[in-house]
Amino acid sequence: MNLENLHRVYFVGIGGIGMSALARYFNGRGAEVFGYDKTETTLTKTLVSEGMKIHYKEDLSEIPDHVDLVVYTPAIPDAHQELQYFRKEGYPVKKRAEVLGIISRNLKTIAVAGTHGKTTTSSIVAHVLRTGGIDCTAFLGGIAQNFKSNFVWGKDDWAVIEADEYDRSFLHLTPDIAIVLSMDADHLDIYGEHDVLKATFKAFVSQTKEGGKVLVKSGLSLQNESKDFATFGIESGNYSATNWKVKNGLSTFDVKSPNNNISDVQFTMAGKHNSENAMAAIAVAQLLGIEQNNIKKALASFKGIKRRFERIYENEQVVFIDDYAHHPTELTAAIDAARSLFPDRKITGIFQPHLYSRTQDFVDGFAAALDTLDQILLMDIYPARELPIEGVSSKIIFDKMKNPNCTLVTKATLMQELQNKDLDVVLTLGAGDIDTFVEPIKSMLDE
Repeated sequence: MNLENLHRVYFVGIGGIGMSALARYFNGRGAEVFGYDKTETTLTKTLVSEGMKIHYKEDLSEIPDHVDLVVYTPAIPDAHQELQYFRKEGYPVKKRAEVLGIISRNLKTIAVAGTHGKTTTSSIVAHVLRTGGIDCTAFLGGIAQNFKSNFVWGKDDWAVIEADEYDRSFLHLTPDIAIVLSMDADHLDIYGEHDVLKATFKAFVSQTKEGGKVLVKSGLSLQNESKDFATFGIESGNYSATNWKVKNGLSTFDVKSPNNNISDVQFTMAGKHNSENAMAAIAVAQLLGIEQNNIKKALASFKGIKRRFERIYENEQVVFIDDYAHHPTELTAAIDAARSLFPDRKITGIFQPHLYSRTQDFVDGFAAALDTLDQILLMDIYPARELPIEGVSSKIIFDKMKNPNCTLVTKATLMQELQNKDLDVVLTLGAGDIDTFVEPIKSMLDE
């Protein structure tokens, strides 16, 4: 597929975070971009303001003539009218991951993989590279606050790409530098077993180009004898953060590495897991020859990502943080980060489970993670692409929990329940539509 010949590109599911980054790429190349999505969001409104044409009902009359490429996301059902039409009429129809793979072949690629931490790490890598003088392109899985976007257009031939394991999407990539952050069991609706997921990560790593580099979090068994391999971590790995502590709301640490040691790094994001993500970015920066002053400057000026431990509101009485956590490991990381910042305060978590299958697979893990909060409001499951599974609801988590301060709530009762609680530190947690409550909760706290 020659990218130069694509003048009109159509996206089925354009409002998805990965899809919209691709749409922005083609829009930036001067192609006309059209698309469908189920609901209008802040993001789709922004895409329209950037010149793209979007509609929200399945409607064949909205499809323009002479479409050169149709891009779709696996979240779109096969029965979708427009997708069926494009296939029947013989249009070139490709998955988002496939198109990303084609684009990346013309670039030197840093691919960031892992069941957690991809968006944060790819955003840190892009920010460090650009601060250090490498004008990279970046395809991100969230809105990075430094760029105010999930896509960054660069003039250099380096690209930072979030490598998604869902549906084996990342196997379309052949990176120059591959990063693996985590391989926890997830997406078992796709993989069936954890070992199959791990094997797919091994396949991803094996696709790193000859002469490329593989960076893996210390402790993950992913050694590949044929590749140049290094590890990163906290107090472990070839690239190691030592003397880690929280000081004045910042994570501070020193860096021990095969290249240059760095002292007194100050990083804006809370939680050891985020400093681990920063170590992956430091390793990349050192491999590409970025000076240590620029590395330190970038980490001290990193503003985070929307919905990744994002501070929404703060006054002397209450702090409100919003986080995308939707897996037990992510919940634990977010709660631990809040504890490290506010060790003596009462933490209230509002959690919306994401997917029936994930709730069923990890019910014990969810219960154990939520038990570490002081009080919990547990919402109904957000189904996303799934139909209900008999016997699976938020109550199966509730029934496993030992913490007596847990209340089952619905979207209709959440705000009323919150009004009745004594609030100190508030966390909204989940990957569904819990973010639609962020503004109402912020307004309530402000009053």
